[in-house]
Amino acid sequence: MAKLKKKKSANAVGKLDITFLSFVLILLTVGLVMLYSSSYAYSYSHYGNSYKFISRQAMFAVVGVAVMLVVSRIDYHFWRKFAWILYAVSTAMLALLLVLPPMVEGKDVKRWIVVGPINFQPSEIAKFAVILLFSSLIAANYKQMKSFKFIAFLLVLLGLQCGLVVIEPHLSATVLIFAIGIVLLIVGGLPKRYILGGVGAGVGLGVLAVVTGVIGYGSDRIKYWRDPWADAMGKGFQTIQSLLAIGSGGILGRGIGQSRQKYLWLPEPHNDFIFAIVCEELGLIGALVIILLFCLLVWRGFTIAMRAKDKFGSLLALGLTFQVGLQAMLNIWVVTNTIPNTGISLPFFSYGGTSLLILLAEMGIVLSISRGATIEKS
Repeated sequence: MAKLKKKKSANAVGKLDITFLSFVLILLTVGLVMLYSSSYAYSYSHYGNSYKFISRQAMFAVVGVAVMLVVSRIDYHFWRKFAWILYAVSTAMLALLLVLPPMVEGKDVKRWIVVGPINFQPSEIAKFAVILLFSSLIAANYKQMKSFKFIAFLLVLLGLQCGLVVIEPHLSATVLIFAIGIVLLIVGGLPKRYILGGVGAGVGLGVLAVVTGVIGYGSDRIKYWRDPWADAMGKGFQTIQSLLAIGSGGILGRGIGQSRQKYLWLPEPHNDFIFAIVCEELGLIGALVIILLFCLLVWRGFTIAMRAKDKFGSLLALGLTFQVGLQAMLNIWVVTNTIPNTGISLPFFSYGGTSLLILLAEMGIVLSISRGATIEKS
């Protein structure tokens, strides 16, 4: 009877982390409100329907929340068996982009795969694939983290994904995937000598690639990042309009729905530059509250990672949370012209149904890890 009781409790579903769930839902709700506010003028002008973007995003949000709650009840170890499969699929899709024609005529940018009415970026899947595979391999081979051969093997896997993404070209996704992989290596026990050497080599190669033009559009982006007014009506236009939106918001903002820049001044304000509309309508205080919410989400995700019942769960929760935090930080830096424009979305805010669905499913996995931690305590 004692053995039977112990087995039953081991298979039970623990309580999910309500604090983490609350931060996710708050960010999602605020994101939907700001998406509608920032998109209705553009949507009406281009499609004759003010609700085109918000209706689709809201549908994906509802489905995504349901998926998140379902995933939260699935033992996160279930996904471990698909680590190699998902990595192979994401690699194949990234390679497929190389032979597909660009979605935008005249621009040699290949980031999306279109399947009927749905289009998605394989780089979104690549992020999760790297997190899942690295968490699995590092947890299973923790004692080999001082082995040069094992570390080199992991770096080859990471380099393959980053190499395919940078060819698209998609700098922001490349930086995200690379940073996620390196962070997991460091947390997994990477020796300090490799950390210092790797950071130096990575920064050096990145700067060299941009400066020498290996990344074709990199030099222009740096030029107009430093002085967007050098081409105020061209390549610097979006950055200038973003800064005008941020500055005109002041401390308290113009009020929700009162943005002026969204009326076809700021290009596609519902995508990568939605945070500029947040600043304009909610002001400095509102923008700081949004940043604080992201910080709290990351803090709680890291707390879940530290309390996970095994190394795989800990690395998985940390990787997924770090992805959200870093992506939000990079987006805000781009919008405020702190770094060059790399084309990166703001989690929970920017328009994109499939990316939102994937993001909420990933948050479901973090919640599943939190359930495991409560079982372990009991």
